[in-house]
Amino acid sequence: MRLVSFLSVSVALNLVGFGMLSAEEQPVNAVNNSPGWTAHSPRDEIRPEFSSTPADKNNSSGTLTITADDREGLVGVWKTTMPVDGGNWYRFTAQQLTKNVNHPRRTAVVRLLWQDKDGNKAIRDEPTYSSYRPGTNPRAEPEFVPPGKVQPNGWEHLDHIYHVPTSASQVLVELNYRWEANGRVTWRNVQLAPAEAPKPRNVKLATVHHRPAGGETNLEKCQQFAPMISEAAQQKVDLIVLPETLTYYGRKSTYADCAESVPGPSTKYFGKLAKQHNMYIVAGLLERDGHLVYNVAALVGPDGKLVGKYRKVTLPRGEIEGGITPGKEYPVFETRFGKVGMMICYDGFFPEVARELSNNGAEVIAWPVWGCNPMLGEARACENHIYVISSTYTDVSSDWMISAVYGHDGKPLAQATDWGSIAVHEVDLNKPLYWHSLGDFHAQIDRHRPVVPGDADARK
Repeated sequence: MRLVSFLSVSVALNLVGFGMLSAEEQPVNAVNNSPGWTAHSPRDEIRPEFSSTPADKNNSSGTLTITADDREGLVGVWKTTMPVDGGNWYRFTAQQLTKNVNHPRRTAVVRLLWQDKDGNKAIRDEPTYSSYRPGTNPRAEPEFVPPGKVQPNGWEHLDHIYHVPTSASQVLVELNYRWEANGRVTWRNVQLAPAEAPKPRNVKLATVHHRPAGGETNLEKCQQFAPMISEAAQQKVDLIVLPETLTYYGRKSTYADCAESVPGPSTKYFGKLAKQHNMYIVAGLLERDGHLVYNVAALVGPDGKLVGKYRKVTLPRGEIEGGITPGKEYPVFETRFGKVGMMICYDGFFPEVARELSNNGAEVIAWPVWGCNPMLGEARACENHIYVISSTYTDVSSDWMISAVYGHDGKPLAQATDWGSIAVHEVDLNKPLYWHSLGDFHAQIDRHRPVVPGDADARK
């Protein structure tokens, strides 16, 4: 392994004369062994305008800008290569400023492409989806730098840590402008520096497989889950998911009869258990808010308090006819280990619910579900590359919904099959899943998902 003699690779007056570059702006020599930035477009007829500014006292690296005129579909990219030591970790940082850009997530895209010394794609040495396809070449596909925090001055700070494939000796950095008319994107302070490996964010996720038969009160229904929660605590579970409308199951009562305030008696009961066992609990309940009744998932935390609730958005005919009101929001909640979203049963039939939760930053989705096609659980996890935890009343003999922890590829990582049992699986929220021909698909979702009417391009 060759040694890198720099603490950071940066771009400073490192431009080759393309587009609007003047002779004065063209570099005399490269910086830090980088061959310099060059401007590219797939075709001249869709080429935008390229320009740059030199470094000054306020900006040590100068700026790189791409500007589109009033024609749609223009595509341009600034490119450079930077040396790396294969097998090590690097932090990529840059600042990005957009103007007249409606959808920065699709228009301003920064990509990193790991290459060997000959400029070919490096081989990805981490376990990949290719392992399921014997004979395929697990090449390192492009990394998409995620959106960053927008500063008060309008500049967005991009910052992400990457593990370089062992076979890589350089990285091709691309600053892309795509498709929108009349927009402009400027980048500055583009840097790549050696970094420490991020610490794993290991979390134990669990599901309960239980029908709370018997019991005529909300409390009696809740108490049936105490042994399973205790069992999960013995395995040091961080988050456990209980089924849908658990205080209603098996009772000859209406939804309204079983509804209560949230927070209320049931969340208080589960809050005591959560505090006793130092874990998060998601419980499916029925909420009364004035004259309205909602089907809710409640998240209680290890401090015993309600962290938050989700009101079921998509309602099946039985709930509509039973007087349930649909929710309107897709909240995601911060926990000590990561961001948790919730959906309920029929929500799983509609990709919009899980996608909105994912868009809002969810890394784990808790899914109390009476019954559903298990392939939809696989799809919701797979299409968003997030963990989904289902807890169902369906028996395994029905070949229908399962109580399981689904992985990023949609495959169940653990499943509870016997009534009154739990399933537990530990995951690392900092570890991406690399797919054959796609790489880290989760990083690409926001960059590639389509724009729909009313789409708000929030940067998360």
